[in-house]
Amino acid sequence: MTNYYAILVAGGSGSRMQSMVAKQFLLLNGKPVIMHTIEAFHRCGLSPKILVVLNKHQHFYWAELCNIHHFKIKHTVIEGGEQRFHSVKNGLDAITEAGIVAIHDAVRPLVSPELISSSYHEAERKGNCVVAIRPTDSIRKLTAEQGSIALNRNDFALVQTPQTFDVGVLKKCYEVPYSSEFTDDAAVAEHCGMKINLIEGQRENFKITYPEDLEIASILLKKRGL
Repeated sequence: MTNYYAILVAGGSGSRMQSMVAKQFLLLNGKPVIMHTIEAFHRCGLSPKILVVLNKHQHFYWAELCNIHHFKIKHTVIEGGEQRFHSVKNGLDAITEAGIVAIHDAVRPLVSPELISSSYHEAERKGNCVVAIRPTDSIRKLTAEQGSIALNRNDFALVQTPQTFDVGVLKKCYEVPYSSEFTDDAAVAEHCGMKINLIEGQRENFKITYPEDLEIASILLKKRGL
């Protein structure tokens, strides 16, 4: 029987939200954003063991929020690192058995349980699975000479999370020294020679970054009856 794990990375601040509260703790339809994210993984049907990676100074606050909102979904809180890379590594270090692990941004609360399950199954078959969507806007590359040049948007994909891997393989990938080029787990895995397998993501699976994102997320959750 396969073990499934979810590492929810919650290291963001509230700076671009014009808020003193970290994004993952902002209220979305009456409860913190991160609770919606945990619930999505809890509902995916595979019963993943959920690890929430938080700055150590936020652990007590998170415990208080769970008490206030009567949040009972079982999860383990892990101490975050200096960069996302280190936070993910801390989460991986807490996993002691073989299995499949999904790394997900805690501030992507609209990810569907169906996409999560598909990601796990695809990674189980092919070793890894990264969700992505096709860009709909035109794309230009900034250059020093011309200012910018047009590119074919069909040559690009916009990467989301979850990014899902065999636990043992991803652990080995995270033994490399940190680089600022490691903006996500796929970049780390690719650096180690892994071919990345993409599947179609969801446009609703966006990251809460700006104030208007919360308003959009609220409407979409209400449409789902959540």
